[in-house]
Amino acid sequence: MSSTTISTPPIDAESTELERAFKALASARRLQILEWLKDPAAHFPPQEHGDPVEHGACNMYITDKLGVSQPAASRHMKVLLDAGLVIATPRSGYVYYRRDTEAIARLTGQLAAL
Repeated sequence: MSSTTISTPPIDAESTELERAFKALASARRLQILEWLKDPAAHFPPQEHGDPVEHGACNMYITDKLGVSQPAASRHMKVLLDAGLVIATPRSGYVYYRRDTEAIARLTGQLAAL
């Protein structure tokens, strides 16, 4: 009996990036966060240390609006950050998050090309 080896092509960086993005977008809470971050000034209260347009929304406000614990909110933000869908900016002891519009546009293009 002969043994046949099936080789699979290596996974390229673009496929890995898409997989991370799909996993990040597979959560209703993370989708909601991205929606809120389209217009943080409309969805979050005024912030003392960061401009909502330039820096995004404070992690504290995201946690409160989600209605989850701080560790749960941090986990959601880490998944979005690791997928390259948000940018984190530390300011005065807080972390502010904003959408990475260039990365989201690139992801949209990759999806259209599938």
